[in-house]
This record gives sequence, C-alpha cells and structure tokens, in this order.
Amino acid sequence: MSDFVICINNEDNLASLILGKVYPVLPDMDAAAHKMVRIIDEDQSESDGYLYEASMFVNIELPEMVKRVLEHRTNA
Repeated sequence: MSDFVICINNEDNLASLILGKVYPVLPDMDAAAHKMVRIIDEDQSESDGYLYEASMFVNIELPEMVKRVLEHRTNA
C-alpha cells in the first residue's frame, strides 16, 4: 500500500472522513491483511489512528515535495 490514500467513500462516516481528502496511511500489517487501512481521521481522537475498510480509499503516489508538506502538516 502507498503512503497516502484519497477518500472515495465517506457515506457512513460523514463526520470522520472528507470525500476527496488525502490521508497519510499509518503502518499496520494486521490491518492490511484484513483489507483495512489505518489513518488519522477528522475526529483525531485516536492518536494511533482509526481503522477503515480499504475499499473506501484509493492509493495514490505523490511527488516527494507534496509528501513532505503533508507529513509536516500531520506531525504539526
């Protein structure tokens, strides 16, 4: 899985996910094995991220400069 995903389905999570928003993926091999993805959502109540079905997102590759900006935003 890539380092970033874009949300393509937030039907059951309108308050937690923004359709079309790019989210960094947190490493979680167990989640990936169960077709899940761990991200920090809009709620941000879980510092270790929250699990969502991977089908709600599409993997994307970003230029290195964009990755650095998004990672800085996430760590701020």
